[in-house]
Amino acid sequence: MRVTQALQRNLQQRPNAIASVDGKRTLTWSQLVNRISKLASGLKAVNLCTGDRAGILALNSDHYMEAMYATVWAGGITVPLNYRWSAPEIAYALNDSETKVLFFDTAFSDIAHEVASLVNHELIMISFDEPAKDERYIEHLIESSPECAEYIGDENDTAGIFYTGGTTGRSKGVMLTHANHISNSLQFLSIINVDQESVYLHAAPMFHIADALYVYMITQIGAKHIFIPRFEPDACAKAIQNHRISDIILVPTMIQMLLELPNFTDFNLSSLKQLYYGASPMPEAVAQDLISKLSWVKSYQLYGQTESAPLLTALESRYHTMSKEKGGRIRSAGRAMPAVELKIIDENGREVPRGEIGEIIARGPNIMKGYWGQPELSSKTLKDGWLHTGDAAHMDSEGFIFITDRLKDMIISGGENVYSTEVENALYEHDDVAQCAVIGIPDDKWGESVHAIVLPREGKQPSSEELINHCKQLIADYKCPRSVSFRTEPLPLSGPGKILKTELRKPF
Repeated sequence: MRVTQALQRNLQQRPNAIASVDGKRTLTWSQLVNRISKLASGLKAVNLCTGDRAGILALNSDHYMEAMYATVWAGGITVPLNYRWSAPEIAYALNDSETKVLFFDTAFSDIAHEVASLVNHELIMISFDEPAKDERYIEHLIESSPECAEYIGDENDTAGIFYTGGTTGRSKGVMLTHANHISNSLQFLSIINVDQESVYLHAAPMFHIADALYVYMITQIGAKHIFIPRFEPDACAKAIQNHRISDIILVPTMIQMLLELPNFTDFNLSSLKQLYYGASPMPEAVAQDLISKLSWVKSYQLYGQTESAPLLTALESRYHTMSKEKGGRIRSAGRAMPAVELKIIDENGREVPRGEIGEIIARGPNIMKGYWGQPELSSKTLKDGWLHTGDAAHMDSEGFIFITDRLKDMIISGGENVYSTEVENALYEHDDVAQCAVIGIPDDKWGESVHAIVLPREGKQPSSEELINHCKQLIADYKCPRSVSFRTEPLPLSGPGKILKTELRKPF
C-alpha cells in the first residue's frame, strides 16, 4: 500500500480524463502525474531526502495536492499546517518535525517568512505563486526538472504528520502511514456510492485530515477534484452549481451558513448527491433544515479523529430522517466503519453495558503509528493496539454510538455530569439562536456552573431568562444554563470549524 499507487493506476487507466480543476487550470491525470513526478525530482534536487519533511502553508489549490503527492513520491513526509495558527505555533510544528521544505502561497507569504525567522534550522521556501522575493517557484521547479521514479518504501512508512491542538500545551504531530490512509479510503468507499464520474469539491481546509481523506480517496477511484481557496457560502454554492459537484464534506457550521444564504434558492444544486459532515455535532435544527432544503441529497455524518486517519464511524443517509422509526438515529454518530472495532469503557478499562456512558476506544488498520517525538504520550493513547479517543459516548443495542462530549469538556456541577453537547442541542432548538457554546465556569457552591455563550440571529434579542426556560422544557433542570452571555461576533473557530472552547473559557 502506498498513497501514490493510485496515481500510477489512473495514469494507466484514465490518462486523458480530467483529474483537477482550479480556476482556469485544468489537468488530466497524465498531466497531473507528470507534474508531480517532476516536482518530486525538483524536491530531490534541493536536497529533500528519504524521510525528510515538507510543510504546506496555503489555501486550497491544485498546487496543494501536487505538493502532498510530490513529497511522498520523492520519499518524504507531508506536514500540512493550520494556517489559522500564529507564527510561533506554526514555527513550533516545523521545529518539532524538523521540516526541511516549506510550500506556501501568496495569502501566507508574510507569515511564512516570519515563521522562517523563528525556525531554528534552514527552511527551503517554495512559493505556489510567482514570488515577489528571491525564492523558488513551484512552476519553475517543475519546468526545470526531469521526471523521476516513484519512491516505493514500506506501507508502514509515515506518509504525513498532522498536527492537532496548538491552542494550549504542546501540539501533537500525528504520524499517519501509507497503510492508514489507504485503509481508511477503502473502508469508506465500501459504504458510499462514488465512482469515476464523481466530482468532489475541496471547500473544507486541505490542511485538515478530513479533506486529506478525500484527496487520497477521490484519487483512489480516479474521480475529479475541484478546488476553491476556502469555504465561503456564496462561492461554495456557485462552485457546486458551475462544476456540477456531486460530493462535498463540510462541518455543521458551514452547512448552516450555506443553507441560510439569503439567495439560497437562486442556485441550482441539483448535481449534489452526497454531503458528508463531521468535526462537531450537527444541531437538530440544522439537520431538519438540511433534510428540508436538500431532500434529494444523501447525507453522512462522520466521526473520527486525526489519530484514526480519520474515520471511525459513519451514520448512513437512511438514518437522516425525522420519522419516528429511524429519527432517533440522527442524533447518533453512526456505527463502526468496516474493519474498525469500537468499545465504550469505564475508567478501569472495562466495557460498560449498552446505554451507559464511557470513553470510546477503537482499533483497526487506520489507527495512527503514534505521535511524532512523543513516545510516552503515544503509549498512553495507544494501549494494546486500542486508540483511546478521549470522547465520551454510549452505544445502543445495535451498535450506534451517541457522543456526549469530549471528556475534557464535560461539566461537573454539584457532583452531576453535564455534557455540553446536550445543552447546546437544546439551545439550538430556540429559533433566535444562531450559534452557541456551553462551558463550565467556576462556582463556589457547585464547583462548576453551566454557562451558555450565544450569538443571536440577526435582528433577534432573546433574554437569558427566555433561553434558560426554553432549555428547562427539554432537559433536566441541573443541566440547564445558570447564566448566559451574548455575543455580537461569531464564536471563535479552529481551522476545521470546531468552536474553540479553550478561548471561551479564558475570561473565566
